[in-house]
Parts: sequence; C-alpha cells; structure tokens
Amino acid sequence: MLYSEPTNLAVVACPGGESFADEVITHLRNIYKHRFTLKNETISKRYQIDKNELVKQINLGSDINTSDIAMRNATDKYRPPVFKVKARFTYFMNGEFKTELLECVRGKDVFIFQDVENHEPLALNDGKNIMSLSVNDHVMSMLVTVDAVRQAGAASVSLVVPAFPYSRQHKKKGRESLTASMLGHIYELLGVKRIITLDIHSREIINAFNTISLENLHASYQIIRELAKLLDLTGKTEDLVVVSPDTGAVDRNKFYASGLKLPLAMIYKERDYSIVTQDAHSTNIKSVKLLGDVRGKVAFLADDMLGTGGTLLKAMQFLKEQGATKVIAAISLPFFTGNAIELFDEAYKQGWFYRIIGTNAVYHEKLKNKEWYIDTNVSGLFANVITRVHHNQSLGDLLDNRNIIEKLVRLDTSVNEDDE
Repeated sequence: MLYSEPTNLAVVACPGGESFADEVITHLRNIYKHRFTLKNETISKRYQIDKNELVKQINLGSDINTSDIAMRNATDKYRPPVFKVKARFTYFMNGEFKTELLECVRGKDVFIFQDVENHEPLALNDGKNIMSLSVNDHVMSMLVTVDAVRQAGAASVSLVVPAFPYSRQHKKKGRESLTASMLGHIYELLGVKRIITLDIHSREIINAFNTISLENLHASYQIIRELAKLLDLTGKTEDLVVVSPDTGAVDRNKFYASGLKLPLAMIYKERDYSIVTQDAHSTNIKSVKLLGDVRGKVAFLADDMLGTGGTLLKAMQFLKEQGATKVIAAISLPFFTGNAIELFDEAYKQGWFYRIIGTNAVYHEKLKNKEWYIDTNVSGLFANVITRVHHNQSLGDLLDNRNIIEKLVRLDTSVNEDDE
C-alpha cells in the first residue's frame, strides 16, 4: 500500500448514488489519514526516526513506486488521496444513457455507487436537465457505467448498491421472471467482481451468482446506537419487547432480541394474495393477530425495507391497540414510495408510533426534517468495508457485528448504573 497516495482505489458515482458516495468518500479520507498517522507513529518509535523525516521517506517511496514521471504535491506533508473519478452522464430524450469517464482508471480497483431508490431531482447533461429517475433508469445508468469503466481498463469493478434492485423478485411461484437472478447474471457478464449491499431482502439471491462475491452489510449496530439514545436498553425504566412485523422478518428481529436480551413477539397477518398492493390503503392484509404480549411495554420492530408503508402502518396501529406504550420501527432501506410520507405524518399525529429509525443508504430529502424520523449514518460502515476489500483484509467483524452490539449494550448498562 502507498500510504501517502493510494492511487489504485477509485470511486465512480452514478447520478443517483452521488450523495451517498460523497459521504463514504469523506470517511475514506479520514480512514486513510488515520492509517497514515498510525503508520508514521509506529515506525518512528520502532526505528527511532523523526516523524517529519519519516513523512519525507514515505513520500519518497511513493514517488519511486508510482509510474508517473511528474511528481506532485509536497514532499514533507501527508498527501490526501483523491478517490472520486470525474465523469459525465448524458441522458438522451429517447431515454438512453451514456457515461463518459473524464479521468484515467486503468489498473484501478473501481467502486461504482448507485442508489436505485433515489427519486429526487438530479442534474444530468452537465446540469442542463433536472430529472427524477425511476429504478429502471438507475439500473440502466449503472450498467452503462460498469461497461464504461470496464472498457477503460479498470483492474476490477465493484458495485456499491445499498438497495439491491429487484430484490423482492427473488423466487419463482409461477410463470414469472426471476429478475434479481437475471440482473446478477448481467453483472457477471459485464465483469463485475463484487457487490456491496445493505440488508438484502432475501439471502437466496446470493445463490444466483457464480463468480461475484456479495457482501451483505447490516445496519443493526447503527440502529441500536440510535435506539439507545431514545430508550434505556437495560429495561430498568421501561419494559421493552421486540416484535417481528411478519413471519418473513422473524430472523432479523430474533437477532435484535437476542442481542438486546429482550423477549420476542410476532404479528401474524392473514393475507389475500389476489389483491396486488398499490398503496398503503389497498393493502392485502385481511386480519392481524399477535403472538406475545406488548401491553404496557415499548414495542420495537425491525424490517429491511419500507415501500408504500401500508404493512408497517397497520402493524403499528395494531400494537398501540394491544396496549403498547410506544412503538419504534427501524428500517434499513426507507424507500417511502408514493404518498407514504404523508400517511406517516397523519399516523404520527394520531399517536400510532413514536419514532422511525432509517439509514442514509436511500436519499430522501423530505424525511430529514420530520420530527418522527431519525436518520442513522451507515456511510462509515461502507467506507470500512471498501478499504478492507481493497487491501484484501478480513470483513468478519464488520459482517457479523454481534460483539460490538454487546459492547454497546454493556456500555448503556454501565451508564445507567452510574446514573443511579
């Protein structure tokens, strides 16, 4: 590794993923500055070399090893890396996309960022056009960008897609497509080496890949960190219960219940699958039953994504009717499609829920100023994963974060004991 100038790590941000990419890049810069400082301090102590002189020697080694003839930047200072590759994204009026890289990526490990659920107005065609793009637009823009990076001679191509597109179309029930699998094969044909995503809807999707490595990250630590600010996780001041909103979310909520040492309840929903959900009002849920007890307790629900919100709204209303004092929900991928935000505004006024914790993996401008919404930042997690992947280091403790969650709970316990 060239500590003073890691020139072979590059980030290309598609229009939809630019906001999240910029936040991750900020963390990447901090990580590399921290690594450089630690390296400098360790070597200077071990070899008894002055730190300032050592900086010069590290920069000298970087200059000798680089293929560039012209030398840039100061010789006696830390050289902050430039990760982001300048690119031009063109949208043609017939709906076609084109990506042009304005800088060289030959021989680099390129990470392409895309937020397929970003439906905010985006600047395209050098800012001449402001448009809101669909999921399909974002997917096509990403595919075109992958091909541009591949054609430009990148050493490897990785996709950073917190919301994996079409992840709900992951199993076949009849004469229908397996779109999640189909996209996986397209990525492989384009030479994608790795996909980094967040709380993928179904683990079955991993089995669709032959050559791609899928890194499925979890926002559980970040969510529990925010939950600890709202509640006493020790249960001394409030009784807590984790509630799975449906059978499909049992494993996820069992993880929270076991990590927080709390009881687990479950909502069972009888559905009419002849009805296709269009919005929160046309949900196909016919009846709801609770397995467990929430009376006089704070109910905490966790799910991977929130679309129209109808399912969660019914669950929260049901829990309040069953006697829950507060209802708090955690959503890894807060889509809030259609008029979901307005519906949650109304539900909050009626007291159906207390707070919703979501991540910044999906960009939503309207959510930022909502009293009931808490935005937790997962860009640091993605930055750490990218750094470790780039340097061929283990991801074990980042993918399985039960240990740091236990430390967080113990810390919260000790703080409350000190207050007493």
